[in-house]
Amino acid sequence: MKKILFMLCCALLPLAASAEKVQLSTPNNTLVLDVWKGGEPKFVYYGAKLSADDFASLPAPTNANWSHLDIYPAYGATHTMSETAFAMRHADGNMSTQLLVEEYGITAVDEQAPNGKPRKGSLLTIKMKDPLYPTYVNLYYFAYSDVDMIECWTDITNGEKKTVALTQFYSSCMPIRRGNVWINHFHGSWAAEAQMVEEELNNGLLRIKNKDGLRNATTDRQEVMFSLDGKPQENTGNVIGAALMYSGNYDVIVDTDDTEYHYYFAGINPDNSEYYLKRGETFTTPRVAYTFSKEGLSGASRNFHRWARRYQVRNADRERMILLNSWEGVYFDINQKGMDQMMADIKSMGGELFVMDDGWFGDKYPRNKDTSSLGDWVVDTRKLPEGIEGLLRDAKKNGVKFGIWIEPEMTNTTSELYEKHPEWIIKAPQREPVKGRGGTQLVLDLSNPEVQEFVFGIVDNLLTKHPEIAYIKWDANAPVMNHGSQYLKEQSHLYIKYHEGLINVCKRIREKYPDVVIQDCASGGGRANYGLLPYFDEFWVSDNTDALQRIYMQWGTSFFFPAITIASHISAVPNHAVFRTTSMKFRCDVAMSGRLGMEIQPKNMTEEEKALCRQAITDYKMIRPVVQFGDLYRLHSPYSGDNLASLMYVSEDKQKAVFYWYKLECFKDEHFPCVKMHGLDPDKRYKVRELNRIDKTPLQHEGKTYSGRFLMDNGLEMPYSHDLDYHKLVDWSSRVIYLEAQ
Repeated sequence: MKKILFMLCCALLPLAASAEKVQLSTPNNTLVLDVWKGGEPKFVYYGAKLSADDFASLPAPTNANWSHLDIYPAYGATHTMSETAFAMRHADGNMSTQLLVEEYGITAVDEQAPNGKPRKGSLLTIKMKDPLYPTYVNLYYFAYSDVDMIECWTDITNGEKKTVALTQFYSSCMPIRRGNVWINHFHGSWAAEAQMVEEELNNGLLRIKNKDGLRNATTDRQEVMFSLDGKPQENTGNVIGAALMYSGNYDVIVDTDDTEYHYYFAGINPDNSEYYLKRGETFTTPRVAYTFSKEGLSGASRNFHRWARRYQVRNADRERMILLNSWEGVYFDINQKGMDQMMADIKSMGGELFVMDDGWFGDKYPRNKDTSSLGDWVVDTRKLPEGIEGLLRDAKKNGVKFGIWIEPEMTNTTSELYEKHPEWIIKAPQREPVKGRGGTQLVLDLSNPEVQEFVFGIVDNLLTKHPEIAYIKWDANAPVMNHGSQYLKEQSHLYIKYHEGLINVCKRIREKYPDVVIQDCASGGGRANYGLLPYFDEFWVSDNTDALQRIYMQWGTSFFFPAITIASHISAVPNHAVFRTTSMKFRCDVAMSGRLGMEIQPKNMTEEEKALCRQAITDYKMIRPVVQFGDLYRLHSPYSGDNLASLMYVSEDKQKAVFYWYKLECFKDEHFPCVKMHGLDPDKRYKVRELNRIDKTPLQHEGKTYSGRFLMDNGLEMPYSHDLDYHKLVDWSSRVIYLEAQ
């Protein structure tokens, strides 16, 4: 962590003889703890911002076992019957730890955020120590001055003469008062990421975890939202959102015992990751980000989106380019003439960037399928006789930027790299390697500094030799399938040290190449997390580009990640993942709700399809600032069961808005609610314009103006189908409405 610059001369508070209420506040949130010398710090309050009078008279929680409100409980001395945040084995074998406050204080902070932007706020530091052992834990809470976010993490230092073992090291614990509390979390699989699960919290233990090793967002995701006063609502109700900011294996649990609280814990998954600290060493846990909103699930999302765009996503103050990616268009069939043709096609439709995907490299072993060549990052001149130089020349000729795909953390058994460095792969000692994709793929061991240097060199060599490259798609298509490092002495450190190595590489790349756009991809959406996003500009949501399923996946993804990070592409039909055939209009309308792109072979499109895409790209350029920088309001969930989904974005000044309406299935005798809008200025009048229109006749609302109050109180009726000639009728229906204040 970069050295904190203390702008306020505020030393740690004198040691208190009795409990003192300590508060941290953001513009609209307050966290209150009870802290005192010789005691274990306690949770008191987290929610809407308190006035000075309310803080002064804030009572301690009642109807609660006071020992169960420890904000960072340690196992063994006072906590054995409940879940704990911390556990260790001391050098003498003692497994009990007690963490008592030595000193604490709040300081002002002015520092650099992980994405390189300056940030300010207040830092609460609570220094704790075991009374019998020189075990030190510093518990930190950082409250932002301009966004509603509080981050929590710990430093753990071993002062014993010999090595100790950390066996459990969560980053944070947050008690949440019981009373009809619901949780939203997100499950999934490859090509079906971010599927929302919504359930009431009941007695017992809810556990969300990942043990993939590399891709921690493919299945369960580490972000959750708690609705505190009943079944979740999108734009009303009190909500706490929590996101662990980590790229590796994680463990998130919600424990509901016989007390009056649910207990949320989040941190690194300790399974097979016992961590050994030598004398004087410090281990820092990843941060957990918390927000509170009185405006429902969407309100909590908006808090996360503002925080992310300012401090957690690279270059999030710049509009994202509209691109064509070659993958679903040609797969491994890369050649210079074909790439030139695709560049010309995307330019003709108004696109700004062409990205050449997998299949461009390999000398001794050409990359013609997924069974060879990873690690051999040299151009296959049989496919590209003029190399990347020729592609960059063609990109310039066609008036588009150029991007390229790499998978730098991987190799294949069929590769020159593996022949030269078999010791660089992750492999269990004395065992044969377990192979992944294509029966040959292996993971390079990024805990090894030599491997880190090699991976950095892949990007460095590309961008040094070809500084005109504007975009990199960074992929990772394999998990850790066998546990073992040929470099590390402590095998249980593998999962943690791998990700420390990955972050080190990413930091070096960003220090040298701050402006290149880098997409975070891992078998689709496997790395949608705030551990990595500070070093990336966006992520690939899923390898499934089907418009219908993308509505569900992008809905779940939007809970924590802003639209500017959500790569959403128009693709061919039948869709390559689910073989569904949807209309081009529907595909355009869905893709326009994120960062618009294309994943298609344009030469296979009809002129009518190209014309519609050309219009969609033109319209998207107009609404791009609203979508990528505006406030999201989810209006009607696709999970509601009535075959309708709707959302909208509103500019910060409320001058412009974009409304999306999707019919998910077609039935006779169908009935949909009229969707009420949100986020508009009730006193402004907004002119209605439909985008991507295909109907023979315009909407009855076209060109008319309505007050923001009317649109939020009543909404606009949408036709259930499109007005088309008979031979063009399809069962898909969608609308994109642009609203502009007059």
